[in-house]
Amino acid sequence: MNIKINLGGSECQVDLNAPIDISIPLMPGHDTVNAWYCEPLRLEPVVMGDWIGDVSRGGPVNFRNVYMNPHGNGTHTECMGHISKEQHSLNRELTTFFSLCSVISIIPEVMGQDHVITENQIKLSNIHSDAEAVAIRTLPNGNEKTRKQYSNTNPPYMEPGAVGHLADRGIKHLLIDLPSIDRERDEGVLAAHHVFWNYPEAPRHGTTISELIFIPDNVPDGLYLLNLMITSLENDASPSKPVLYRIKSSR
Repeated sequence: MNIKINLGGSECQVDLNAPIDISIPLMPGHDTVNAWYCEPLRLEPVVMGDWIGDVSRGGPVNFRNVYMNPHGNGTHTECMGHISKEQHSLNRELTTFFSLCSVISIIPEVMGQDHVITENQIKLSNIHSDAEAVAIRTLPNGNEKTRKQYSNTNPPYMEPGAVGHLADRGIKHLLIDLPSIDRERDEGVLAAHHVFWNYPEAPRHGTTISELIFIPDNVPDGLYLLNLMITSLENDASPSKPVLYRIKSSR
């Protein structure tokens, strides 16, 4: 199925039959990405007396409980409710699900013991003027990102100024292949989160941060149509499935 979109006065086509899923599948066990000292996701059949929700063990259906933390177990999207005193639900903050997204690749700069995405790197990135979302692929970009155990590894992060530049130019949705845009240990400051959401001064409602995505190497930098899908969960964050679609000129 092809749809047509207007981009800068030109008609372009998007093939909805060619999605590029940049989420990491949620799986139980340790062979998938994990962060923030969270236990791995667990899937356990419901047991009620002699009844069990597991067909392989004699039950009539598979009927499992899911135990997980959306911030630590896999690809997730969060709203300002992640840092606010007030209760803000991602399910209410994110009300539109398609946006134009610039994919950019960056090698974080070495700063002492840290690796940091700087404001200057973001300013020099080729972010399309019509983009409402930015997806950052950090380099190097090995497949080990899909199963890395990030806890206590001091992963790369973003300067608050880098995030502020994106907010200033109107970027509503920031996606990154790291467990956080902030330093793993920052005494709970979360400076980059606060800058992106401009909280508490003038909160930017309807804006989101997605973390622990994975953009394969065969997806070039450029402008895409993003479909950001979440669960209808009244919480500050949700497991998510961001999907990109290539945009082709109709000329």
